[in-house]
Amino acid sequence: MAKLTKKQKEANSKIDKNKFYSLKDAAALIKEVSSAKFDESVDIAVRLGVDPRKANQMVRGVVTLPHGTGKDVKVLALVTPDKEAEAKEAGADYVGLDEYLQKIKDGWTDVDVIITMPSVMGKLGPLGRILGPRGLMPNPKTGTVTMDVAKAVAEVKAGKIDFKVDKTGIVHAGIGKVSFGAEQIFDNAHEIIQTLIKLKPTAAKGVYIKSIYLTSTMSPAIALDPKAV
Repeated sequence: MAKLTKKQKEANSKIDKNKFYSLKDAAALIKEVSSAKFDESVDIAVRLGVDPRKANQMVRGVVTLPHGTGKDVKVLALVTPDKEAEAKEAGADYVGLDEYLQKIKDGWTDVDVIITMPSVMGKLGPLGRILGPRGLMPNPKTGTVTMDVAKAVAEVKAGKIDFKVDKTGIVHAGIGKVSFGAEQIFDNAHEIIQTLIKLKPTAAKGVYIKSIYLTSTMSPAIALDPKAV
């Protein structure tokens, strides 16, 4: 077992493993226990009382974080020529169609989000085995298949993210950076938690929010009080 560094020991000492923190306190504490030399990402993990194997208990959605993710999101807009100008003006990093479809076929996936139009989805079907495992396949439910390409690009650039419960019943999401203020971390975390609550499936029984943890890239996990949210 690897030995803890001095900084790791110091961070561990500041977190009471037997305590559930309020979201406000956790947002402040995550900044205090993060000491890496780079701007660490802040992540939230929410365990839900659902069975993802059942279609009527699948939890998936989108949320626009009030303060963005702090990450420069690379957007590829796969659009027809008449939509290229608006995609570029909205801030898409890469804009085009056939040339990028070929690049993806050749293994290029250096983007975070792909936005496209309904008429183009047929061409993306054969690329599902490449895009699917990387979470890049556009989906109308997440707003990445739309005729309003400019709006979709602008929203993603502003901090719109999509999330999906994994097979163990946990939703993971990046909600900011350690350089954010504690209030910004609080606002972003609060937004995604409230969105998850609104998306509770009617088929889910018992406790819905089972646990919530806030972490940064290098810090120990901070347990939140799920009853308080």
